[in-house]
Formats: sequence, structure tokens, C-alpha cells
Amino acid sequence: MEQQMNNAFVFAHGEGKAYWFIGTLVEMKASAEDTNGAFSLVESLHPPGYATPMHLHQNEDEIFYVLEGEVTFTVGEKTIMAKPGTFLYAPRGIAHMYKSEGTVPSKILIMLTPAGMEQFFVEASVPAEEFKLPPDTVVPDMDKVIAAAQKNGIEILG
Repeated sequence: MEQQMNNAFVFAHGEGKAYWFIGTLVEMKASAEDTNGAFSLVESLHPPGYATPMHLHQNEDEIFYVLEGEVTFTVGEKTIMAKPGTFLYAPRGIAHMYKSEGTVPSKILIMLTPAGMEQFFVEASVPAEEFKLPPDTVVPDMDKVIAAAQKNGIEILG
């Protein structure tokens, strides 16, 4: 029987790789490489009013934990108003989206299992120069976002 090596690791806030992703800041806490493919973990900061399009993942379940702000999630036919401390599970193959509500940014911890979809964020983003929301001068390349979504098994529904 092969003995597992100790792969323990830690990232404090601002120590993970950071990316500006369609007007948000995403910080990689754990990737497929870090967890032997078991899961990935992303901390995501959103400006007020930010919303994802309705989409679904073919390969990963997505787990959300709201750290700051208020977020409205739509998962299938359910709408959930989430405040800090809210946990939400969105299984693969179910359409979902979320929107940052109110007048302050929201922060969400996102776990993807199995790992792999974190590559979508990397491929569709630009490296962040600071651990804050991107300036207005950072304009997303939507062709790059759509190509990365298709490559990573994400179907954008609207």
C-alpha cells in the first residue's frame, strides 16, 4: 500500500494567486494540483450589483459559503437570499446563478468538487495587480471567457 505524503498547506488572505475575473477579484486558495484533484477552493469578491449569467457545470458540484454582504442565488427553481454564514450546495447539471445585492461588496468562498474548474477562472481572467476589485480600465475579453467556459464544461444559458 502506497503511503500518502503530507501535503498540508496554508494561505492567509492575500497569499493565494489572485485574478481579475469579469469585474471581480478571485483568489485561489486550493487547486487540483494542491488537493490531488479532490477539490478546489476560491475566494471571490464582487462589487454591488454583480451577477453571473445562468449557467451549469457538467463536471463539478459547486458549494458556496457567504462571508460578507448579501447574495441572491438561483439554483434550479429555488431562489435563496443569503447573508454571511449561509451555505449553499449547487449540484452539477443544475442551472444556477447569483447576484451581489445591496450597496457593499460581497465575498463568497466557493468550493468545486472534483477540482478542475478553477482553470476556467485562470483562463478567463488577468492576473490581479492588487488584492482588490479591478479598476474600470480592466475590461473583460468575453470571447476569452466563452472559450474558457466551453473548454471547462460550463454551459452559459443566459
